[in-house]
Amino acid sequence: MALGTPEVRALRERVLARARGEVVELGFGSGPTLPLYPAGVTRVRAVEPSAVARRLGARRLAEAPVPVEFAGLDGEDLDLPDGCADTVVSTFTLCTIPDVDRALREVRRVLRPDGLFLFLEHGLSPDPRTARWQYRLDGLQQRLAGGCHLTRDVPALAGASGLVVTDLVHDRLRAGGAMAHLALGAAIPAPR
Repeated sequence: MALGTPEVRALRERVLARARGEVVELGFGSGPTLPLYPAGVTRVRAVEPSAVARRLGARRLAEAPVPVEFAGLDGEDLDLPDGCADTVVSTFTLCTIPDVDRALREVRRVLRPDGLFLFLEHGLSPDPRTARWQYRLDGLQQRLAGGCHLTRDVPALAGASGLVVTDLVHDRLRAGGAMAHLALGAAIPAPR
């Protein structure tokens, strides 16, 4: 429910504006991004481990303006061929993937050479005072919120995985607190 606010919807729409072609979406959930994809998207391959989320998204799937197929349960091990995606999308997902480094290497693997990784993630704040609280609360957050980490630096993790961050904006949710720091960005595959 916290991610269903008009503020979060506007942030998702801002990030998804650059999506195009064949999209792989990590952490598809119940499909809140579906109505936000631009006309240039031709298909969405949804990666989602939760059967409950899939069931909750049935209406959105039925009304989707673009074909959607489920393409696995695990962002760490995408059951997709190399170079199959024009765009990979992750919104509020990388915080809960246990091996986020492996998942980002998979993002790199499935992107075409001219592909784009679009992300909107909460994570480690650049403000030292907030970051200290994030580190203090991280273990509790993981236990209470399905493995969600407060201290992941998504842009740095993307860079370490073979992606080059080309656009990055730091923002904050109005509600504030340890989950308020956001990274909105885009990355491309580094040349091999």
